[in-house]
Amino acid sequence: MLEKPKKHLITAALPYANGPLHIGHIAGAYLPSDIYTRYLKLKGEDAVLICGSDEHGAAITIRAKKEGISPQEIVDKYHEINKKAFLDLGIKFDIYHRTSSELHHQTASEFFKVLDQKGSFTKQTNQQYFDQTAQQFLADRYIIGTCPKCSFENAYGDQCESCGSTLSPEDLINPKSTLSGEPPIKKETTHWFLPMEKHEKWLKEWIEQGTLDGHPHHDPKIWRNQVIGQCKSWIDNGLQPRAMTRDLDWGVKVPVEGGEGKVLYVWLDAPIGYISATKQWATENNKNWEDYWKDESTEMVHFIGKDNIVFHCIIFPILLKEHGGFNLPINVPANEFLNLEGGKLSTSRDWAVWVHEYLEDFKGKEDVLRYVLCSIAPETKDSEFTWNDFQARNNGELVAIFGNFINRAVVLTHKYYGGKVPETSTDSIKYKEVFSQLETLVQSVNAKLTAFQFRDAQNEAMAIARLGNKFLAETEPWKLIKTDENEVKTILNIALQIAANLSIIFEPFLPFTSIKLQEMLNIKSFNWSQLGSNSLLTADHQLNPATLLFEKVEDEVVNAQIEKLKLKKEAKEAENKKISPAKETITFEDFSKMDIRIGKIVEAEKVAKTKKLLKLKVDTGIDVRTVVSGIAESYSPEEVVGKQVSILINLAPRAIKGIESEGMILMAENAAGKLCFVSPDKEGLIGSEVK
Repeated sequence: MLEKPKKHLITAALPYANGPLHIGHIAGAYLPSDIYTRYLKLKGEDAVLICGSDEHGAAITIRAKKEGISPQEIVDKYHEINKKAFLDLGIKFDIYHRTSSELHHQTASEFFKVLDQKGSFTKQTNQQYFDQTAQQFLADRYIIGTCPKCSFENAYGDQCESCGSTLSPEDLINPKSTLSGEPPIKKETTHWFLPMEKHEKWLKEWIEQGTLDGHPHHDPKIWRNQVIGQCKSWIDNGLQPRAMTRDLDWGVKVPVEGGEGKVLYVWLDAPIGYISATKQWATENNKNWEDYWKDESTEMVHFIGKDNIVFHCIIFPILLKEHGGFNLPINVPANEFLNLEGGKLSTSRDWAVWVHEYLEDFKGKEDVLRYVLCSIAPETKDSEFTWNDFQARNNGELVAIFGNFINRAVVLTHKYYGGKVPETSTDSIKYKEVFSQLETLVQSVNAKLTAFQFRDAQNEAMAIARLGNKFLAETEPWKLIKTDENEVKTILNIALQIAANLSIIFEPFLPFTSIKLQEMLNIKSFNWSQLGSNSLLTADHQLNPATLLFEKVEDEVVNAQIEKLKLKKEAKEAENKKISPAKETITFEDFSKMDIRIGKIVEAEKVAKTKKLLKLKVDTGIDVRTVVSGIAESYSPEEVVGKQVSILINLAPRAIKGIESEGMILMAENAAGKLCFVSPDKEGLIGSEVK
């Protein structure tokens, strides 16, 4: 009797439906979860990949207030944008659900009521931040202040976007409300708290030793160091009670007496979204959802970014165990952060490569982004995406190695044998080392995927393409055809078998490419167990014409993306820049005392041993005078000579670095801190007064 395939429940962190996805999101949770699930399904395992929009929490209401629309309109908008972006990038969820659905509200409410009835919570009345101007209690995301760990000035009350630290509002230095900008006061309110300190002992054993209730549960050796390290730090420092409800009107209503005007804390609400999504999927596919959540033989894995470790490895497991009857994850492979062009990815600063924009700019190159993001996956430490590296990996690896090998093998087969797979006409034993290497690489890919080492797994898969490329380069069938056609048949047969193997092994990583390759080879998808075979394609099998798997990315395309990033950043900085308030009122007589003229810079040089100062000679129409100006970081001496400027000429002279300065050049400053001249738009105005 055939053994039933093992069940796997894979979840990917529910993205907030308050904005579009960027490449950091994809690299963090969604690409690795997709690769892993595709791999399991190719092996014939019963695997389901669960995700959906997190549509509650303060982040949603903040975005809604900013855009002047309702929270429901916000989540409807970004749910569709993100769902399409995932689909277009080949992230193949079995279901992409929503926490605003009726089924989720029902599931989360029932879950909370079970915990409340079991006495899993404590009710506490304490002081919480309150905005007097807005007349509203402030959830974590409604409070910003200085991070106590990295000094970032705009950290949220639950997390610092700069260093990734998990925080509470009380941790912030100089907190203020995002609603009014005013410092909040403390006001009394009552909430349901999860006494996490009661769970330290079993959590420590489960995370560090892999045991649960005295029995082996998982192998902690394959958990990532940063996951165990962060959890250990929290537990060793002593877990504290955490509020499971919030004073908000958007979210799952607290379903018990006294819960009026309150909703479930988003980090209780959102993970239950995995359960409600599984229920919906099971209903649509005639399955029993409990088989995936309550059968002890089912393996559950959470894919997340490192900023969600505490919630998935401490809070959610406590909730599941307290409820009873639910599985706990066998692994939580959290990735570190992905940086961009030397800076941290930032939604607020628009320093990001947005997935929907990439898909518009690079049609047909979905797999290129998947390949690059997997190649630089921040699995054990932060990594960086640059457009130059993107170009180098596309041109130097996908085009020059993978694409070149496939093109050569298929084109030569068409040229010599009408596109039919030739039979091996000579003793192919001398090439057995090629298949030995192929088998070794297949085993390595398999081992690394099982160990959640996706970056290394893809690298080993690419080594198979390198093997094929090297094999053709060394045997040179295009030369050998003149002297030994039978040997060429064997060489091309081997090359095509390698190509067929590539179509299987790259399916989890580059699904669109695998489909193109299978169409070229005129085959249907094989299964994972056939990998390493030297007879996937039979003799006389007809191939389809060769097409290019990948195309080069040119310099101008990359440069345009770098410039686009720069311009977006400058525009965002200008949008976010705080405009200085107007100064106190002066009289016309005060203004009329200033003598501002149009002058022309006739000479310029840097002031020695300074970074900011230029020594200028300015023709004012009255005289030529010396002015020392702090503009050297914005303009070089060569750039300013000949410029018409506005100059205050009746300012009292003063010595600057030993040079007597006889006036002041009027400048404006943009959001990036660059100084700009206040100049007339016509020539011939030297000496004219500015009135």
